[in-house]
Amino acid sequence: MSKVVERLLKYVSFDTKADDDSNTVPTTPGQIVLAKELVKELEEIGMQDVSVDENGYVMATLPSNMDKKVPSIGFIAHMDTSPDMSGTNVKPQFVENYDGGDIVLNKELNIVLSPKDFPELKESIGETLITTDGTTLLGADDKAGIAEIITAIEYLIQHPEVPHGEIRVGFTPDEEVGRGPLHFDVKKFNTELAYTMDGGAIGELECENFNAAAAKITVEGRNVHPGYAKNKMVNSMLIANEIISLFPELETPQATEGYEGFYHLNSINGGVESTVLSYIIRDFDEENFAKRKQFIVDMVEYLNKKYNNRIKLELRDQYKNMKEKIEPVQYVVDNVIKAMEETGIKPLIRPIRGGTDGATISFMGIPTPNIFAGGLNFHGKYEYVPVSSMEKAVELILKIVEIYTR
Repeated sequence: MSKVVERLLKYVSFDTKADDDSNTVPTTPGQIVLAKELVKELEEIGMQDVSVDENGYVMATLPSNMDKKVPSIGFIAHMDTSPDMSGTNVKPQFVENYDGGDIVLNKELNIVLSPKDFPELKESIGETLITTDGTTLLGADDKAGIAEIITAIEYLIQHPEVPHGEIRVGFTPDEEVGRGPLHFDVKKFNTELAYTMDGGAIGELECENFNAAAAKITVEGRNVHPGYAKNKMVNSMLIANEIISLFPELETPQATEGYEGFYHLNSINGGVESTVLSYIIRDFDEENFAKRKQFIVDMVEYLNKKYNNRIKLELRDQYKNMKEKIEPVQYVVDNVIKAMEETGIKPLIRPIRGGTDGATISFMGIPTPNIFAGGLNFHGKYEYVPVSSMEKAVELILKIVEIYTR
């Protein structure tokens, strides 16, 4: 078993599910547990200036071994997993020499990973895949990225004859709830540029992402005995249903692609007395993004007139499109394209239909495009990662480092 696979299996055993309802940093204690384990590992392989701060941010340095000055490079990945699916007691399964057919993840629960539902599976025929057991997510997002970065750095330490400039690594908490860079110390990280290893399929290279916001809509009702409810009861769930019906039907994740934005109802909880709707808002275009947010504000204002101010809206921005910060330093993208070509990887340059720590870090002063980590079907029980994609990511990191020494 390759080192990068060993590391992934180790990291996914840590439950680091983020919690958007938590006010702590990080939002869950498991992230601190993994952070401390990563510090120990970084020290063991020979990294310098290894640290974890009170907020759970891990940083370490591999000093340059060159006489001439070359750009310092950062590689970043996040430790948390999505709150959308359990990350407790993850049990990875191996599918060797995948034949292109259905993969039974869990016979008892009848959970099947099928190319009928996920046609991209066909691109992995003959590969060894790591999947879930159908009861949790896998956590390749983004523990595959962590494994790839550490494995590449370990190789450089074990091969001092390979020239490299200064390399900084950073592992962040709470990326999945949009808080990853909130306490990221860019002055301490101190690199000229960086890359997040947090993309999907092999070859993905992303330098633009959604503008993102979150909306929490709380509807307050009035509960009385249903037998005596005439002109008294106000059912918050019915008002919530009306809210849902007012959103554009075809502007949802399942109905959009490419540069199309959407509204996504992420969760709904409640009863007669109170119902809470959690939405995320996404759009690449800043003007359209502003219109989407204003649509929600106007809708709530309209319904509050109808229902006597029973609806409360909490609307907050999460991150911005990094495109405007990457375009002026196009070389940080061009060098990755060159590295991919030299390692036999076909570059797939596409917008991130999601977010990444690199977006906010780019606005904080370090241009940070996003590179594939190799996994697919993130955030759910159908998540999987081809072993060869992870191994190729390690090779790519080493090639990027080489290109910056030229």
